[in-house]
Amino acid sequence: MACRITELVLDCADPERLAAFWSGVLGYAELGRDDDGSIEIGPPGAGSGGPQPTLLLSPSDDPRTGKLRLHIDVNPTDRDQDAELERLLALGARPVDVGQTGSESWHVLADPEGNEFCLLRSRVRPV
Repeated sequence: MACRITELVLDCADPERLAAFWSGVLGYAELGRDDDGSIEIGPPGAGSGGPQPTLLLSPSDDPRTGKLRLHIDVNPTDRDQDAELERLLALGARPVDVGQTGSESWHVLADPEGNEFCLLRSRVRPV
């Protein structure tokens, strides 16, 4: 028996803002809201427990310190990496320096709250 990642939880100051950002990045839709202000987003029509993990944006006042120990990697599905980079920047991502050399095949970006993620080069099929 094995486990499967079904949900990623991201503590954040502004769940509304990050839900909108990550929904735009991933083509996700809002799946639900909790009384504590958390917002779950995921693939439209699939819901929780589908083939792709959902994201739960959970409100937190705790300040973030240092680089994230876990980050998200994304791949373009319908365009090349350069075009996808432009799309992500237009959604509100920004380039960040985490010590890369400049010769990497990926781009290191941050979401509107500064959480790092990488845009990889390979195009993948949508799920």
